[in-house]
Amino acid sequence: MKRIDEICPGVAVIIFDADKRVLLQKRADVGLWGIPSGHVEPGETLLNAAVREVMEETGLEVRIKRLIGIYSDPASQVFCYPNGKNVHFVTSCFEAEIVGGALDCTSPESLDVKFFSPSCLPKNILAMHPRWLADALCSNGAPFIR
Repeated sequence: MKRIDEICPGVAVIIFDADKRVLLQKRADVGLWGIPSGHVEPGETLLNAAVREVMEETGLEVRIKRLIGIYSDPASQVFCYPNGKNVHFVTSCFEAEIVGGALDCTSPESLDVKFFSPSCLPKNILAMHPRWLADALCSNGAPFIR
């Protein structure tokens, strides 16, 4: 197992458009595509963190619709930053709908933001994000714990 420097509560938010395409962000920190995500700040609820992260990274206002799952397996949840720091995220993944704002990638956290068909995701996507998307597309209705 990789060295883990800290553990951190994380949030991820899956947003579909009317054509069932998923919104992805090309992250400035690692140059990879992924579902809008980040960490919970001290004193913040999971839902507030999720809504804040989406606004910061995409310019969109969202309403959380449902919990997709909780992800904590170190095999997929340890994120290695370019500075060498390894963070084990315990991520709560939600589905949300757009209620306002405008798609915008002027955030210093985002190189690009756009919608993709789930069957045509970019090759340079963060490793754990296709699992989250597959769980979001699953119709069993119950949240996953992985």
